[in-house]
Amino acid sequence: MGNAAQDLSSALAQLVEKVGPSVVRVEDGRGRPSTGVVWEVSDGGTLIATASHSQEREDTLEVGLHDGSTVKATLVGFDNSTDAAVIKIDQKLPAPAWSDGDPKVGNLVLQLGRPGKTARATLGILSAVGTDEWRTGAGGKVNRYIQADVSRSPGFSGGPLVDMNGAILGMYSSALARGAHAIIPTATLKRIVPSLQQHGKVQRGFIGVGVYPVRLPDDVSKQVNGQEDGVVVVALQPDGPAQKAGLVLGDVLIQLDGKPVTSPGELISLLDPDKVGKPVTAKVSSAGKVRDVTITVGSRG
Repeated sequence: MGNAAQDLSSALAQLVEKVGPSVVRVEDGRGRPSTGVVWEVSDGGTLIATASHSQEREDTLEVGLHDGSTVKATLVGFDNSTDAAVIKIDQKLPAPAWSDGDPKVGNLVLQLGRPGKTARATLGILSAVGTDEWRTGAGGKVNRYIQADVSRSPGFSGGPLVDMNGAILGMYSSALARGAHAIIPTATLKRIVPSLQQHGKVQRGFIGVGVYPVRLPDDVSKQVNGQEDGVVVVALQPDGPAQKAGLVLGDVLIQLDGKPVTSPGELISLLDPDKVGKPVTAKVSSAGKVRDVTITVGSRG
């Protein structure tokens, strides 16, 4: 083995030694353990990020630590739409570095897991790194698409993807994308975890409408800089935000907060948690006339 290979081998082993104590085994009593990784440490104990699809029985949650011991855990919150969950233990564990930097295709990465008593690792490269937000099959918003070409054993879900500096780029999920093993990026977890800590779930905005895609008439399209499509309101929640703002059945919602709304999915994507309780401007067409309406975004889990 040449010096370069020896150096790489030593560096990889050091990364596992560095991050491994922050990686735990998560058991919910079903006999199919998953992995978790330390998110935050405080005087009250340790918060651990893990995969939500593995946490079905919160009354029997246990966490296996790097020293071989097992401790009780409690479920703080979960969000199935992004396959993220947070659990808590009373013990303090070492906290790793989380990175939401700029990973590149071809970067070497380690995928860590602890399906048993010891940490396990696989080496690979980042095979896909997107720049745009995308939605999971369950409707969760993910900041960017990251996929790593690494082999994984059962029980790795919830484990960290680690760069060569020992920073965590995100958390592996086997349920995030259909037919692919994708990563929940650190930036997405930073957005989700505080809501799980505070509410036990991710609060999502809503305006209380049911909509259906519709083609805009030419005269309406000209009033909105040539936008060709919108969504027609086919249902209204009684006393919901949209009805309180004056929308009625048959109105066509064209834009929200200055962005086009051409499908139900686009409307959902614009109702971010940070808009809850805040007024947003909607551009609405009624009988061919376009007007601006202020809607105060409501909240639902």
